[in-house]
Amino acid sequence: MSLQASDLSHDKEKGATVDEASLPGPTEVSPEDALVRRFGRFGPLLAKLFASGVEARGVERVPEDQRETKNMWNNLLMWWSVNTVLTTIPIGTLAQEFYTLTLPHAIATIICFGALGGIATAFISTLGPRTGLRTMIITRFSSGYFGGTIYSILNILTQLGFSVTAVILGGQTLASVNPGTLPLVVGIIIIGLLSLIPCFVGYHLVHYYERYAWIVVFIIVMFLWGLGGHAGFDINAQKPIEDTGRALSADILSFGGIVFGSFTGWAPVAADYNCRLPADTSSTKVFLLTFFGLWIPICFVEILGAALMTITNPTYVQAYADGSTGGLVAQVLSPWGGFGKFLLVLLGLSVVANNIPNTYSAGLSMQTLGRPFAAVPRFLWTFLAFVIYTVAAVAGREHFSEILSNFLSILSYWTAFFIAIVAEEHFIFRRKGGPLGGYNLDDWDTPSRLPLGFAGILAGCFGVVGAVVGMSEVWYTGPLGKKAGAEFGADLGFELAAGFAAVTYPLLRWLEIHFTGR
Repeated sequence: MSLQASDLSHDKEKGATVDEASLPGPTEVSPEDALVRRFGRFGPLLAKLFASGVEARGVERVPEDQRETKNMWNNLLMWWSVNTVLTTIPIGTLAQEFYTLTLPHAIATIICFGALGGIATAFISTLGPRTGLRTMIITRFSSGYFGGTIYSILNILTQLGFSVTAVILGGQTLASVNPGTLPLVVGIIIIGLLSLIPCFVGYHLVHYYERYAWIVVFIIVMFLWGLGGHAGFDINAQKPIEDTGRALSADILSFGGIVFGSFTGWAPVAADYNCRLPADTSSTKVFLLTFFGLWIPICFVEILGAALMTITNPTYVQAYADGSTGGLVAQVLSPWGGFGKFLLVLLGLSVVANNIPNTYSAGLSMQTLGRPFAAVPRFLWTFLAFVIYTVAAVAGREHFSEILSNFLSILSYWTAFFIAIVAEEHFIFRRKGGPLGGYNLDDWDTPSRLPLGFAGILAGCFGVVGAVVGMSEVWYTGPLGKKAGAEFGADLGFELAAGFAAVTYPLLRWLEIHFTGR
């Protein structure tokens, strides 16, 4: 089966092709039956699990005759729930904690860099219904089988990193409800276990939970805005210590990279959650629903985090110093006494909605490492992901802010060149009338019919070079990053990573197609 940018095209890899939505899907053994047969004596146990509702399908393509026409609005509601959570607040606090930006500059940075990241992620989401494939499998059509494996490794590290920050913050918040009664380690384990349950069951329970999880948390966020305002937002609180000139530009660029990463961190999983929609689903609708499902809640909650940092009351300042974001939020809710503590518990548990896609997609990315990995049931990889990030979170629980700042900055580098390469493959080489004319979707797991991958891999390497010369971290500042700022440089990592990859990929890919035909 093949897919083009429009209904009909000529595929130079395989000849004339037609719209995939107009033909029945290929006859195939269902994922449930394949796994039951493969695991012999454990087959009956697996059959019972699948019969009880546990998802059997892993990274296999979803045929057209198994797509679902319902829940189009999940493209908006899922991402709204995932980001209307406690975990989004500390990203906004970094504007003042590390970059001493005033609230107006923080707001402008969040809105502008957030829009850029939202556009990139929303584009990736449109490929889910078109292909019926998970995001990391889609990368094979630009970077080959081996290149897709490299991206899978990066994505595994990304999702596990997100999970570490999520469960630490959730655990901190639960532990701060009644200090000294609930150990932080126990709080971390509770958040991890609650995240595991829907991911273990699979796609449908994930969507069901995320469809409604945002409602209560959105109300609590509104309470935080009101209580924070009552405590006293001071938009000029950071004015005396804010940098000026080139140093201010560097602060904005560096914080902007973190904001961009908070959006594009979802790009490597964006197609995982709508690949069961019909192939003829409107890409425009998917794009807009995903964009606003990301941009509105992330901006709204990150700006809340920045606003809370402008409260100059010494009690609030000390609460943040002692307990980071969880401690600050607890102090904001403290005027409401027991009810405030109840809301704090709900906020701590809201992290589950944010951690679900990390956990679910980490398991899928482990399957995309190769056929031997794909042969292992999806839910086992999901469980392994849970174990890894829970142990890592317990080990790093006292260094939340440092982990968050460095992780999100580095995250934005690779997602930037990943998005650039996938976008150029789609719009230049897979478009109707382009060199390839479309996607031969049945080849998703056939290395000999996929691109060799040297163009995608080499362009990715150029992207890494761009990130290295442009980055500005505590432990390293690249030569261009150093020149772009004042004393500590400016972080241009994601801009140069995307730019270097975008400039080199078209020529490299043209050469690859010219000499290999694929």
